[in-house]
Amino acid sequence: MVDAATDTIVRIWTDGACSGNPGPGGWGALLRYGAHERELCGGEATPTTNNRMELMGAIRALESLNRPVTVEVHTDSTYVRNGITQWLAGWKRNGWQTSAKQPVKNADLWQRLEAACARHRVTWLWVKGHNGHPENERADALANRGMTEARAVAAGR
Repeated sequence: MVDAATDTIVRIWTDGACSGNPGPGGWGALLRYGAHERELCGGEATPTTNNRMELMGAIRALESLNRPVTVEVHTDSTYVRNGITQWLAGWKRNGWQTSAKQPVKNADLWQRLEAACARHRVTWLWVKGHNGHPENERADALANRGMTEARAVAAGR
């Protein structure tokens, strides 16, 4: 029996990967709405960081939604979850500086993530990475695929 209340939630699992840090990187996302699933992945051939790829997984997943919905984003990145749920308001209040008066790293992506969240009702959930969680493992595989493709592009230059 399908629960109508939980069937209307889009569930997203995201991950990022990097070959070297910085180095070529990839991001991945698994989206589930009821019985429907969609996989997304991509990467950057130019040197990037794991944190940027973690952010991109969440950004691209949320940006792919074509109408406002209730969303659960599952991430194994405490950086992403804490950044969006705890630190973002303070960074904005401080003019995109940390409490130590340093520029916020990845401010461009934090701003993009905030904009992607604005049209949805988002709950952020942390899941332990590399712990056998099936959806998180799929997001990890997608991020690694994106990274492999990005590495191939970087090698072809």
